[in-house]
Amino acid sequence: MKIRFLSFAVIAVVAVATPGLAHAQSADLVLCDRVAADPADPDKPADVKGVPEVAASDIATAIKYCKVAANGSRRAMYQLGRAYAANRQTPEAIAAWRKASDKGSTSAMVELGVVYGTGAGVARDEAQARKLFERAAEAGNPRGVSNLAALGGGGAAAANPARARELLSKGAETNAEAQYQLGMMLAEGNGGDKDDVAARALFEKAAAQNHPGALERMGAFAQEGRGGPKDSDAAKAYYQRAAALGDEDAKKALERARCPYVIKDKRGNVVTNLCW
Repeated sequence: MKIRFLSFAVIAVVAVATPGLAHAQSADLVLCDRVAADPADPDKPADVKGVPEVAASDIATAIKYCKVAANGSRRAMYQLGRAYAANRQTPEAIAAWRKASDKGSTSAMVELGVVYGTGAGVARDEAQARKLFERAAEAGNPRGVSNLAALGGGGAAAANPARARELLSKGAETNAEAQYQLGMMLAEGNGGDKDDVAARALFEKAAAQNHPGALERMGAFAQEGRGGPKDSDAAKAYYQRAAALGDEDAKKALERARCPYVIKDKRGNVVTNLCW
């Protein structure tokens, strides 16, 4: 079975940055944050928007400023890894994530876990992946929880969907990423009963915080009338907000709405779409 791990860098928290990390930020860190911050990183300050992935045009800038800022910031070290990964410098990305992980970055632990779980740049090592996901999960990182559940098998109690729900529910009280991940589990009936109403409520909370995935899911739920009223205008608005933040599924949904009629040949193959 092919396992899909959640990682922004290799594919793709708790509520606030760790106490004690707040301090006057250097210009290098500010610029590093602007082009390479991870929206789901628990170390990220609330006023930093973040980007789903480092844009090709920003890679050189990200590497330059994150490398300097990384000397005094584990967040910048993690973001330096994201920049290297975007530039396909896998060994450098892994080295940066190791350093950030050693300093306590749970996002770096998740990325390293994905590296070992997929064998991307290192020998595949499921045991090491599990260990890293467990460390991140125990610290409350929703992606660590979800990846650990996806890995399945033995290990900590978190390595099952029901336990993953329990752990995510704690972070979901305030954190958008946890709300989104728990909403996905409820929407899919993973780890317990399926509950579209509760899933929609969680997506709505995360969408209010501009979480791209939650905005896309709110668009789909509003379009289909899942867990609440059907509203095509609201669906379009959610999709547009998600697309503006880079969500590819939302972009495809908008395109389908613009070009809804499919022309097929005799064999049923799609020839073209008719657009409004």
